[in-house]
Amino acid sequence: MAGADEAGRGSLAGPLVAAAVLFDLEELTLSDRRALTRLNDSKQHDEAGRAELYPLVLRAAAKTAIVVRCVRGIDSRGLHNTNLEALRTALACVAREEAICLVDGFRVGDFGFEQRAVVGGDARSAAIAAASVLAKVTRDRYMRDAEQRHPGWEFATNVGYSTPEHRAAIASNGISPLHRLSFASIAYQQLPLDN
Repeated sequence: MAGADEAGRGSLAGPLVAAAVLFDLEELTLSDRRALTRLNDSKQHDEAGRAELYPLVLRAAAKTAIVVRCVRGIDSRGLHNTNLEALRTALACVAREEAICLVDGFRVGDFGFEQRAVVGGDARSAAIAAASVLAKVTRDRYMRDAEQRHPGWEFATNVGYSTPEHRAAIASNGISPLHRLSFASIAYQQLPLDN
């Protein structure tokens, strides 16, 4: 069973991160199964909970893949197309011939493996939930590190999402190189944006 999910689709700034996880149910130890019972949608865990799950997923998974797509790529190809391509790429890295690929919420287009869209999948499938954790932790770590390179937008706390503080920082400082120019947001409406 392979599952995929992404993090950062709805953010104003930063990359899109897609992850895929393959679990071989016959290879999972009892300890792995117990550890994985805590999996749920990554947004249902706090930062510390996701950080605890991250190495457990890596240890239990037969294969993992993390695919990162940069801001300018998102702007040039479009968010939806970038998201589908990143999820397909991640799944293609972990899928085996006999694997069923599960994606949270929608199909990602043909890529040579059987797939199923699972609505609410990050709360219904361990493989999707595990991918959700890998994507979210990876992206949040990147954005927290980005705070040092791009101070002033509070990326360490908002990780690129539209919070009142982030919108105020945009109004005060303009946009950073990590902001998506193609993102239609009220946070950008008063700013002169040069493509």
